Amino acid sequence: MSEPRQYLFIYGTLKRGERNHRLLAGEPFVGEAVTEPRYRLYDCGAHPALVEDEANGRALRGEVYLVGPATLRRLDILEDVPHRYELLPVRLHGFDLPVQTYLYRQDVSGLPECAESWSGRK
Repeated sequence: MSEPRQYLFIYGTLKRGERNHRLLAGEPFVGEAVTEPRYRLYDCGAHPALVEDEANGRALRGEVYLVGPATLRRLDILEDVPHRYELLPVRLHGFDLPVQTYLYRQDVSGLPECAESWSGRK
């Protein structure tokens, strides 16, 4: 019996073409996705920070993968869960299945905003 997989919305260094995408090797790419307008994305330099902002949120672009527990354990280490990020539900436009993402849990004051997407290939 295989372990359960879950949908994961990614928006930064794990996206196709970015430096940590290799950590998703072998995991099925579901497709590109857009969040409901309830979030903000900030640029931390080497990585982005996604935070909830229901009052002033915007729709953000990213990708969805169907990942297994072993991959999630690797990603939790990369994302420094639960200190820097926390894996929580995210709401995507037109996607009715449960999806999680890594939400930033530190202060974003003074960080520049990324608009609707982040790219480390600047």
